[in-house]
Amino acid sequence: MNEQQILLSVGGIGAAALLCQWLAWRLKLPAILFLLLCGILAGPILGWLQPQALFGPLLMPLVSLAVALILFEGSLTLHLSQWREIGSVVHRLVTLGALSTWLVIALATHWLLGFDWPLAILFGTLTLVTGPTVIVPMLRVVRPKAAIANILRWEGIVIDPIGALLAVVVYSFIIASAADNGLSQSLVTFAGVILCGSALGAAGGWVLGQVMREQWLPEYLHNLASLAAVLGIFIAANQIVHESGLLAVTIMGMWLANMPGVDVRQILHFKENLSVLLISGLFILLAARLDLHALLALGPAVLALLLVIQLLARPLNVWLSTLGSPLNWRERALLAWIAPRGIVAAAVSAIFAIRLDEAGHEGALLLVPLTFAVIIGTVVLQSATARPLARLLKVAEPAPSGFLIVGANPPARAIAKALQQLGCRVLLTDSSWENIRAARMDNLPTYFGNPASQHADAHLDLVGLGHLLGLSPAGELNALACARFRHDFGQARLFVLASGLEKQRSDKHRASEEHRGQLLGSSPMTYGQLAKLLHQGAELYSTTLTEAFDWGDYQQLHGSRATLLFARDGQGWVHVASPDNPLKPQPGWTLVALVEPELTEQPVAH
Repeated sequence: MNEQQILLSVGGIGAAALLCQWLAWRLKLPAILFLLLCGILAGPILGWLQPQALFGPLLMPLVSLAVALILFEGSLTLHLSQWREIGSVVHRLVTLGALSTWLVIALATHWLLGFDWPLAILFGTLTLVTGPTVIVPMLRVVRPKAAIANILRWEGIVIDPIGALLAVVVYSFIIASAADNGLSQSLVTFAGVILCGSALGAAGGWVLGQVMREQWLPEYLHNLASLAAVLGIFIAANQIVHESGLLAVTIMGMWLANMPGVDVRQILHFKENLSVLLISGLFILLAARLDLHALLALGPAVLALLLVIQLLARPLNVWLSTLGSPLNWRERALLAWIAPRGIVAAAVSAIFAIRLDEAGHEGALLLVPLTFAVIIGTVVLQSATARPLARLLKVAEPAPSGFLIVGANPPARAIAKALQQLGCRVLLTDSSWENIRAARMDNLPTYFGNPASQHADAHLDLVGLGHLLGLSPAGELNALACARFRHDFGQARLFVLASGLEKQRSDKHRASEEHRGQLLGSSPMTYGQLAKLLHQGAELYSTTLTEAFDWGDYQQLHGSRATLLFARDGQGWVHVASPDNPLKPQPGWTLVALVEPELTEQPVAH
């Protein structure tokens, strides 16, 4: 392959990865589905992409390093403090339920496909992981009730690093068994993998945490330091004890995430962006290497395995995990249907299959096409059927009417409380910990971070939310949030505060109306004006109109002192007031307006 062909192939992978990610964003489906289909089309079907010829001996080392970085990024999200917050159902889903899923899949793989027990057990660990990258896009389409959505979202977040760690441990034991003669020697080798991986991972996490906490490096070098540390620990662990590197980087990420006084948000944000790049390219390459003939040779047994995973393994998991919970049978049925497999399964299976094949495990290469078949089968089936099933079971949320509020400052908190009194779900987002803490003290749901970040894409719970309110004093952040959520909520449901600087700026320095959203309030006001009015005693009043006291009477009573913000009609729908869409409230409507205090005559000084 000449230089021109290499450049064309690498450029084509980049363009295809971008197209797949864009399609996933537009269609609200997991990106992994489009990446795998693109790789299969470009590789075994059309023959355009040949990864081995493109990268030669560099291919598997690059895949190994990419998998190490993906596992490290996933383990950074496992905070032990969250374990107490996620509820007993999620606890059991990722412990007892995961164990039952592992057992059922391993038994089915052994009996249906004839895999030997080590490979069957390893395949069970690879395919018990869901992950937020496949769950969150599906939840946005399905829109189940909040209880179900929270369980599925937390399960995906928690099971991701746990499943990866379990797969690495099982794989290490298989390698140890193959490398030595006798059970005792295998156990010694396995213990060496566990000890070396755990020790180096913990040491690497502690050292990197100390460097960050003590500010021994400038902040702009933290991302580079973490990247170098991950690669260094991975290589060092593998040099000391063969195949202990993946365990080391997983332990390292978990240690760093739970180290007191260490803020990993910047590293996590960088690793998330890096993971998008790695995952996109990696999955296209791995899918292009699939042996479709070997997969087709397995015959109907693959479909039988998919049925076992969908109709036996997952329902058994949910049944064991929800015993004694307040969930009804309809909610349990939807939980038992949704469990798409995702990134960890695809990424880890590829590197494990190659290594096991080199170690002499017959049939190990079938792990990759079989894992990809499970991923595509579960994602396609559940994406197509989960929403109709949720409606049939009557556990789907109605059209979302809640509010995602950008900003948790005092005016935003006051408006959020008023919306809660109207019966609306609210979620406040802010990167200021002081504002988030004050909102939580007021029992307001919050997301600590930038709503337009990659982390928010995976962790922000949009179930029940249908509007965006840009209430941040930073107009650029409000405009960015409007651009980010335009396709989620629709242009007509994006509202922002007016900006005092907008009129002073030329067109090239001012956000377009398309990206800015509509102005909030019957009489638009800036953040400064709103904050000043609230400080001077203005209050948010809720008033219900009647036949005897209609909209005309309301206007006559308050006059220009009242700025209408929201109105709930007789059917329970909440409307947002805006100069572009003036409301005509009717009797039976409940209005929320900012009412300024009446001016009192001041005595004249003599």
